Amino acid sequence: MPDIGRLAPSGKSILLGLALLLFAVGGYTAARETSLFAVQAVDVRGGTPAIRAQVRAALATEVGKSLLRVDGDALERRLGPIPTVQTFRFDRAFPHTLRIVVKPEVPLLVLRQADQAYLVAASGRVIRPLAHPRLSGLPRLWVTKDVHVEVGQVLPSPAVAAPAALAPLRGASLPSGVHSVRVGAHTLTMELGSGLELRLGDTGDLRLKLAIARRILRAAVAGTTASGYLDVSLPERPVLALNPQVGG
Repeated sequence: MPDIGRLAPSGKSILLGLALLLFAVGGYTAARETSLFAVQAVDVRGGTPAIRAQVRAALATEVGKSLLRVDGDALERRLGPIPTVQTFRFDRAFPHTLRIVVKPEVPLLVLRQADQAYLVAASGRVIRPLAHPRLSGLPRLWVTKDVHVEVGQVLPSPAVAAPAALAPLRGASLPSGVHSVRVGAHTLTMELGSGLELRLGDTGDLRLKLAIARRILRAAVAGTTASGYLDVSLPERPVLALNPQVGG
């Protein structure tokens, strides 16, 4: 039978272990409270130069603070209100750099409200006012004056359905593109550049509906300008009604 006493740590080992633990805790505390790892630079990556400048300005108060005291929740409170920032991640690049990697919001839609215009992201967030909307080729969404529109905030329902419907088209657009979007309580309609109306019904199965619409349009409308409509509100039973006119 083994000698249990020999396997147990000695008093000297326990004291040494406690001393090392206290030393480590003391060193960590000192590093948090002193300038040993103070932030001297905020390195922002991703986004445009303007977005990076906004992020650096929002985090100016982090300079001089110990990297060990940098808190993700505090960074979120500072960067969350920036309308052009969708998400971010941060890294402590010891000894003196706070690194921020930004994923920017991507403009997807021009929202028109009376004489005002705004850029709206795929997330439905209003990015900024747009001074010259006619210079933009993005799809349009018109809303009435009673719809609450605020920079930095997500559009209210049902208007938010418009960017949600356009998001799946990024990188896989419809033939002739989308000119404008109309939304109702339970209906979503796109007017294509060709003049054709694409009826999507509600917001369910949007990717499937758009994939079916893309296939039908490429086969039936390619090379023409057409009035009429394509209804994919029931994706298993699409309806195409055209009055085509061959473009000259």
